[in-house]
Amino acid sequence: MRRAVLIFLASALLAACGAKTPPAELAASAAEAKAFMDQNGKAEGVRTLPSGLQYKVVRSGPASGMRPQETDEVKVHYEGKFLDGKVFDSSYERGMPAAMPLKALIPAWVEALQLMRPGDEWMLYVPPELGYGEEGAGGGEIPPNSVLIFRIELIDVLPGPGRIARG
Repeated sequence: MRRAVLIFLASALLAACGAKTPPAELAASAAEAKAFMDQNGKAEGVRTLPSGLQYKVVRSGPASGMRPQETDEVKVHYEGKFLDGKVFDSSYERGMPAAMPLKALIPAWVEALQLMRPGDEWMLYVPPELGYGEEGAGGGEIPPNSVLIFRIELIDVLPGPGRIARG
C-alpha cells in the first residue's frame, strides 16, 4: 500500500512539472520561429535590433517623454498573441492597463520599453529566446519556442529607486 502511494505521489509530481517536449518538436518549433522572424524582418517598417527583437512603430508619443529604466515601473496597455492570431493575454480585454516593474518582465519587453516613451505604441515580434524560450510558460498555455507578437502602448513611467539621470 505504501509503495502504491509513493508511486502515485511521484506520478503526480512528474505530471505537475510537465512533460519535457521531445527534441524533434523543439527543433521543429525553433525552425518555424526562425523562418517567421527572417521573413518578418523584411516587412515594411519592421526594425530588427541586434538581439533579434523586431518592432514596428504604430504611434509615437512626445519626444520629450521619459524613457523607462530597468529599475522603473511601467504602466502599459498590451495584447499578446501567437502567430496564428490567438490572443493569450490582453489588458485591453480586462479594460485596465497593467503596472509592472520593468525588470520583472521578459527580456524583449525590458529591451523594447527602454527605447519607448509614454504615448508610443509598438508592435513587438519576439523570438523565443527573448520570450519564454524552450520552456514555454503558463502551464503549457505558451508552448516552447513560441514567437510572441505584442501590441504595447506605454502609458506612463513610474520612476523607481536609484533612477539614473540620462542626458
